[in-house]
Amino acid sequence: MINFLNLYKINECYRKEIDNKIKNILDSGWYLLGKECENFENNYAKYIGTKHCIGCANGLDALRLIINGYGFKEGDEIIVPSNTYIASILAISQNGCTPVLVEPDIKTYNINPELIEEKITPKTKAIMVVHLYGQAVQMEKVWELAKKYNLKIIEDSAQAHGAGLNINGIFKKTGNLSDASGFSFYPGKNLGCLGDGGCITTNDDELAQKLRALRNYGSEKKYHNLYKGFNSRLDEIQAGILDIKLKHLDEDNEKRRKIAKFYRENIKNKNIILPETYDEKSHVWHIFGIRTERRSELQEYLSKNGIQTLIHYPIPPHKQPAYREWNDLSYPVSEKIHNEILSIPISPVLTVDEAEKVTEVLNEWH
Repeated sequence: MINFLNLYKINECYRKEIDNKIKNILDSGWYLLGKECENFENNYAKYIGTKHCIGCANGLDALRLIINGYGFKEGDEIIVPSNTYIASILAISQNGCTPVLVEPDIKTYNINPELIEEKITPKTKAIMVVHLYGQAVQMEKVWELAKKYNLKIIEDSAQAHGAGLNINGIFKKTGNLSDASGFSFYPGKNLGCLGDGGCITTNDDELAQKLRALRNYGSEKKYHNLYKGFNSRLDEIQAGILDIKLKHLDEDNEKRRKIAKFYRENIKNKNIILPETYDEKSHVWHIFGIRTERRSELQEYLSKNGIQTLIHYPIPPHKQPAYREWNDLSYPVSEKIHNEILSIPISPVLTVDEAEKVTEVLNEWH
């Protein structure tokens, strides 16, 4: 079986460094908000190009903290793509704000910037863009609208570590294209730890100071609570492991790009729609999602031929029981994507032979 993602092989590459790091942390006796977290925050901020990085417990908390940190009130509206993973939307509604869904571009699967303005009302406070599957959103129109209507921009960069855009000849990474960005370090991400983890990147000094308190019970000084905060800290072991793997992130992303390029050049089946990208550096291929109207048949066929696949994601947010109030709404582009998308294997440890086998099997499907 060609695994969709072999986390053992990915982490085995760093096994000796990880073993040593864990031993050193155990020996130190300091396991939360210590030097490992501080080192990683500094290094990741430098990598992204922002002034600040604030570690937290997971990607959902990263987005929840940002929204809470800006002090948005109940009923405030935040625009968000209708085909995102539900965490983006949960972060909004769990802060008492109202998610306003906007359809994606069928070619990129990212929010369609041309559809945002019609959803802006006097209650709109922010636009949340999601760099879905690892491809950076084209931000020019988003920046224009944020300036025109005095809105905050929040990035959900959970799948796009290292992706970015060329802005006037300068490459700017996701996480540095907005007022604040949330990242997830879930094990399967391009930069993943060995459990849950997340962070926020921003250039906003005031927000960063508040977020450092909010993640720690709202406290800057022990037992002195400035805010009604959270318990959302990136622990020392995960921070140390992330710092090791960060050094190899660009190299790992390049391996993903090479596999994606091979797939896009060699999968030639009229029944399969391949993903598109407008610039090689804009995409880090967290997911390589193909589409077909006969997804169940294709998934079963691939499984029988020794290829594991996943679906990201089978049910759109507006059809989830958690959001029953939306169940009767229609978002046809999102529904089409959710009904047809199928993720095939892609990772830094996928071999050339495995990529060739996947391609061969896909080309033989009728």
